[in-house]
Amino acid sequence: MAVRVYNTLTRKKEDFVPVRSDITGFYLCGPTVYDYFHIGNARAFIVFDVVRRYLVHRGFPVRFVMNLTDIDDKIIKRANEQGVDSQVIAQRYIIAFFEDIQKLGIRPADVYPRATQHVQDIIDLIQQLFDRGYAYEAGGDVFYDISKFTKYAQLSGKKLDQLQVGARIAVDRRKHNAMDFVLWKASKPREPKWKSPWGEGRPGWHIECSAMSMKYLGETIDFHAGGQDLVFPHHENEIAQSEGATGKQFVKYWLHNGFLDIHGEKMAKSLGNFVLARGLVKGYPGTAIRLFFLQKHYRSPIDFTEEGLDAAVTSVQRLAIAFSRIKEIAGASMPVPDAASLAGMDRQQAFFATLQQHQQEIEAAMDDDFNTPAAIGKVFDFIREVNRYIEAGVDQEMDRMLVALARLYLEEVNEYLGIFEEENAAVDRKKVDGVVQIVLNLRKKFRAERDYALADRIRDELAAAGIVVEDVPGGSEWRWDLAKK
Repeated sequence: MAVRVYNTLTRKKEDFVPVRSDITGFYLCGPTVYDYFHIGNARAFIVFDVVRRYLVHRGFPVRFVMNLTDIDDKIIKRANEQGVDSQVIAQRYIIAFFEDIQKLGIRPADVYPRATQHVQDIIDLIQQLFDRGYAYEAGGDVFYDISKFTKYAQLSGKKLDQLQVGARIAVDRRKHNAMDFVLWKASKPREPKWKSPWGEGRPGWHIECSAMSMKYLGETIDFHAGGQDLVFPHHENEIAQSEGATGKQFVKYWLHNGFLDIHGEKMAKSLGNFVLARGLVKGYPGTAIRLFFLQKHYRSPIDFTEEGLDAAVTSVQRLAIAFSRIKEIAGASMPVPDAASLAGMDRQQAFFATLQQHQQEIEAAMDDDFNTPAAIGKVFDFIREVNRYIEAGVDQEMDRMLVALARLYLEEVNEYLGIFEEENAAVDRKKVDGVVQIVLNLRKKFRAERDYALADRIRDELAAAGIVVEDVPGGSEWRWDLAKK
């Protein structure tokens, strides 16, 4: 069965047919490194980690590229506020990025290009746009003329005349059209700058991704992915730049993950519900966070709640216990049985057929636009069948061989889902709750004795460990501080 993917560009599912036989090019928009990344970013990093892994599992030679935007208005602003060079800020959060994705079980990309290391490539691409009539200079800045690209807005489907100038689009009288976007920004005081044919300055954000993706994956690439918020204008502008420069299709399949809410509200710093991944990984295992996101289809919206994460912790704990038991019974590596070796063994034949059927159903779900919720449901069904078989008795060598085959199948699934871990590595919320309740009971005793200093010290030290204590009628409650860095 072919792998089918939903293509944002065509708004339908399509069979995946690679552009080239030697590599499958996959580009994911990475972080702008001015701060720790938030859980909306984490969702994109996790789901496309799974997509990449599954394509490898299906035999495609994926070359995975994720950029690091290390020159940007936000980075410059943060650097100026702290009185340091912008690369000090960028390097600080690049290091933090790698620390946090490791805890989320995200495999490293094949290439992590940094914008500042590809300025000449960006300048060369802008020059191509000048040569083909798509770019123009105004006051030291260079803009892309969208009127020259007749397919502009085909990805987002937006009607350009309905977009409000002054809301999402900056008013700039130098532009030929209100929707024209910047390719090169003239230098300003206290900003990094590079020499170019148009004067000293720095690249615009959109052109960075076009230059870096084409440098490492070619002029036409298989997959380009990111959050829905990047469809317009970022990915729309990437298409215009890249196809304007080369005259070729830039990306064959566009993949976008859905939006994330916090308890039903849009995540925003102004609402006080902005959650950083760095705080999340301190309170929850990476496998639980992965499972939480993968239990929803990547294109669907998802509502982030502590209750949902707690449920994911319980689920990964169950998976860990079951997987450990299967590995213990399977023992050392054993030969894989086949149908012929099971002749005359009715119970074993039936179990062998069940294992194969479940494995095929898991892959069929993943083949259908990477349907991780359906695949994970099949994984739990698979484990239930293995447990039933074990409970009925593992008396013969062939029984252990079949359990070993189940282990092999689960290891293959985990290669792309990444939701299993050793039993003792998963955080058990109930056990943590038991310990915290003991501490809270001591705090309650100190408060009753009017030793408020000691009671406050307990609360503060729990807060330092990422546990928020809230006093309520009748006692105290606790929760993870999900925004703690």
